[in-house]
Amino acid sequence: MTEKEAIYCELLVLRCHQRQRDALEELVRTWDRPLLYYIHRLVADEHEARQILQQTWVKVLQGLGRLREPRKLPMWLYSIARKTAMSHLRSRYSEQALFRRDAEIPDSADHSADPSFDNVEQIHYGLSRISLAHREVLTLFFLQDLSLEEIASVLEIPVGTVKSRLHHAKRALKAILEQEGSSHD
Repeated sequence: MTEKEAIYCELLVLRCHQRQRDALEELVRTWDRPLLYYIHRLVADEHEARQILQQTWVKVLQGLGRLREPRKLPMWLYSIARKTAMSHLRSRYSEQALFRRDAEIPDSADHSADPSFDNVEQIHYGLSRISLAHREVLTLFFLQDLSLEEIASVLEIPVGTVKSRLHHAKRALKAILEQEGSSHD
């Protein structure tokens, strides 16, 4: 996050603490789509994702007065969205099914380059095929533009684990995209 974005977040939170109605509306307007996108990467069903988003906003509005580090607003929002989505998923699936093993990655593939992100539909398809843990870290890193430290804060895991998941997630996504590409040739 840039310094300008950090200052914006800080001022927005301070305005919300002062109960300025336009600040709360701006908070929702600014973060509604990114949070829905993130939640939708965790929960495939559109209706469920929207329900989780509503639950997330209720929790955000209830807890906003307790946010002591306004510059950490993005991490705090994603953390609440994640916890709300995980709670929802835990109620529906067993932990083992949720974090299934990714498809086998062929040893012969060259994993040195990042996957090509030219085709958005292909990327979404590929994301839907990798494990939740990998999909989550890729979404936060590439699509939500959080730093490794910010992702670690959202996921409540060490930075080293974020790096490892990111590495393996890129490999898994690339393998799926290559497999899809070769099946269309």
